[in-house]
Amino acid sequence: MTISGVIATGWRATDGKRPPAFLVASAAVVAISALIPVAYLMIRSLSSGSEWVDIVFRASTLEVFARTFLLIALVTVISMSVAVPVAWLTVKSNIPLRRVLSVASVLPLVMPSFVMATTVIEMYSPKGVLQGWLSIVGVDRLPDIYGLAGATLVLVLMTYPYVLLTVRGALSRMDPALEEAARSMGYGPIHTFRLVTLPMLRPAIAGGSLLVALYTLSDFGGVALLRYQTFTATIMIQYETSVDRTLAAVLSLILVVVAVILLVSEGFTRGRGAYHRSTVGAVRVARRIDLGRWKWLGAGVVSVPVVIGLVIPVGVLSHWLIRGLLNNQELLPLFVPARNSLYVALLAGLVTVIAALPVSILAVRFQSRLSRFLERSTYIGFGLPGVVVALSLVFFGINVVRPLYQSVWLLIFAYGVLFLPASVGAIRSSLLQVNPRVEEAAQSLGRSQWRVIMSVTIPLVMPGAFAGGAMVFLLTMKELPATLILSPIGYRTLSTSIWSAASEAFFAKTAAAALLLVVVAGIPTAYFTLRGHGDGSDRSNELTQSSEVVR
Repeated sequence: MTISGVIATGWRATDGKRPPAFLVASAAVVAISALIPVAYLMIRSLSSGSEWVDIVFRASTLEVFARTFLLIALVTVISMSVAVPVAWLTVKSNIPLRRVLSVASVLPLVMPSFVMATTVIEMYSPKGVLQGWLSIVGVDRLPDIYGLAGATLVLVLMTYPYVLLTVRGALSRMDPALEEAARSMGYGPIHTFRLVTLPMLRPAIAGGSLLVALYTLSDFGGVALLRYQTFTATIMIQYETSVDRTLAAVLSLILVVVAVILLVSEGFTRGRGAYHRSTVGAVRVARRIDLGRWKWLGAGVVSVPVVIGLVIPVGVLSHWLIRGLLNNQELLPLFVPARNSLYVALLAGLVTVIAALPVSILAVRFQSRLSRFLERSTYIGFGLPGVVVALSLVFFGINVVRPLYQSVWLLIFAYGVLFLPASVGAIRSSLLQVNPRVEEAAQSLGRSQWRVIMSVTIPLVMPGAFAGGAMVFLLTMKELPATLILSPIGYRTLSTSIWSAASEAFFAKTAAAALLLVVVAGIPTAYFTLRGHGDGSDRSNELTQSSEVVR
């Protein structure tokens, strides 16, 4: 008997169900792959001996630890507060320009953090563009944007789409009968949202918030430019200035511990309740709520983060580009980098969704300590700086899979390790809303577990899969450290083009590459976003096909 067979035979879920061997084996392979950076850090840290104790408990380390947690808390709470109303308005209501706003609200995710931070500084610094406009009314100097306030603003603009996309997927899967029942009992829209809708969104909000917290933990470019020292900034300084990277490895292991703490906290927040309806059958497509005269206010609420996180940065970049063209600055050739970025991003999105499916299905349908461990193991890489993951895969590629070293496939593998949680969280929250009796009914008709998963489970979680794929696509488009270190020689992407132009202070070239990045990312994102929670007819067809399989 194979190892996976032994695991599946000797391990049962908390409800007594035995998971299929192929599901356990697939999830185990994915989890082990995601833990490669942790193994690398442990190997590098062993050479430090007992020095790690002094490193961990020195006063400066504890101070940075506190600053990092403060930033994580602020960014996570504000991102939730922004994303949940935007998700509800773009999915459930009839606000004007709903489709345009649905796509535009997730595009800030594609902006590299150092570019977003640069545009924020240009716009809101004490002598920035906004201050110049306000000088007309006598405002001589704006408050300082550097420090905690600026770092929080930049990271909220870049991370609220994590919560937004997962909540959208959950809203798309939600049975409208639940809200209708509350309304029929006399509850108003606000009470219905608070007592019915919001509790049903709890796993999606928790999963998206975890991604926000882990991204905040791992970001370097934004916090560095805004002069706010976090753990990742300290680690990056060590990697850049020290020949011996043992200290950086020890500090990175502390990041792993912090990530584990966040994962455990998210587990408590998520809870173990049921988030699907008790009856079996095709879910009706919800009619959008007519907000009447309030629909324009709803469109305004959605537009605020779009204007601040997308329109203004694009406006600043356009200003740089036009100014450079007027001064006869040459632009970079960008067709090949755009093609390369699109290729690796689409491939990474597909690979991570495929890898996330067995992990998510095992964690939801066969809950146990082992399934929770495998699921949470996939989140570790997202909380580490890209350079740490990239260097661990350089070590792995040279010593274990040399034929893949300096190939596109090792780069795709790195994107999977970094961004797999985006797909896992979205698919998991969507699967929680699927009644397991649908799959049990298909099995009772003699279908194998494999056929049930392929023909029933996966079609029903497609909103979450599209949301996860969209997030991975956007994150891959802008990823820099892993791309610089692991891409084949001469393989240029839009993110590396932006970095090379920015490092040489060619603002027009930086702007051109960044604007093209937004445009190139916008088209597939529009498809993923609108397909994942779009027309009711599409969802109705999918659900009808799944019901026919059961019958």
